[in-house]
Amino acid sequence: MAEVTVSNLVKTYPSSQRRATDDISLEVADGEFLVLVGPSGCGKTTLLRMVAGLETPDSGTVTIGGRDVTGLPARRRGLSMVFQSYAIFPHLTVKQNIGFGLTMAKVPKPEWESRVREAAELLDLSDYLDRHPAQLSGGQRQRVAVARAIVVDADVLLMDEPLSNLDALLRMQFRAELKKIVARLGTTTLYVTHDQAEAMSLGDRVAVLRDGRIAQIGTPMQVYDQPAERFVGGFLGAPPMNFYPGSDGDREVLVGVRAENIEVSTSPRPEWQEAQVEVAEPTGATVLLTLRWRDHELKVQAAPGFTAGPGDRVWFHAPPSSLRFFDSGTTMALT
Repeated sequence: MAEVTVSNLVKTYPSSQRRATDDISLEVADGEFLVLVGPSGCGKTTLLRMVAGLETPDSGTVTIGGRDVTGLPARRRGLSMVFQSYAIFPHLTVKQNIGFGLTMAKVPKPEWESRVREAAELLDLSDYLDRHPAQLSGGQRQRVAVARAIVVDADVLLMDEPLSNLDALLRMQFRAELKKIVARLGTTTLYVTHDQAEAMSLGDRVAVLRDGRIAQIGTPMQVYDQPAERFVGGFLGAPPMNFYPGSDGDREVLVGVRAENIEVSTSPRPEWQEAQVEVAEPTGATVLLTLRWRDHELKVQAAPGFTAGPGDRVWFHAPPSSLRFFDSGTTMALT
């Protein structure tokens, strides 16, 4: 079993006296793919590095497979890691890079060959084993880094922004491949990213971090559809959730609604709200409208053929079931 449990982890950097992680606790089930997502400086990489044994917490514990590893060095934790930079050796061939961890572990040559060959096949690198990194594309080099991590058959796989150096199209393609590979391996995986599309598409669960704490953790659709606080709704989604003041009975609240949940028309409809188009952005699949409604700006996704442009009047409606309500003071979701 390779479940990971993080209990009350605190890490403060003396230079700033800021808590990079503020009493964080979470559990990752055996074989689960958990994504840590959040803006720069929220503590996600620090948390990953404490699980890896590359940072020492001020307090709290890390257990892997029920074993307390808080005081153990990284090499004794039974894990492997893929970094943002490829960190592969330029003077070694692809084959030698993939098998580097096995070499360090003094794995017998026949087993070494077999495991390297299997990892290369899984990552579609069999035709490149004799090449050096300089002869590979960025995507191929990242495959080498992943192959090197999985070949050692670690209990836990840690990934820190592994796709951020790839261009947008390659990142999307490799994301799909990575998801298939990790699912096939069944390895417990913690993955750090600032890219919310990556988080939503890859994770079995997503932990959204803010200012060193976990703002919300749940399945991708739970955190997207039912944000626990305004920050989560505003961070996840492109465009992010719309917010405007409203009321829930006698209570002043903040109302949130996703752009795709707002219906829009070029002609008046009973009980629909009137607004003015400020910007219309065709994106192919939709037209992203920026509307001015009263003193508020709303983002709305309209159908590709929607014809209204800047200055035009439109009418919109958000079904009550799509509305989310937050306390206007704390900005926490109301239940």
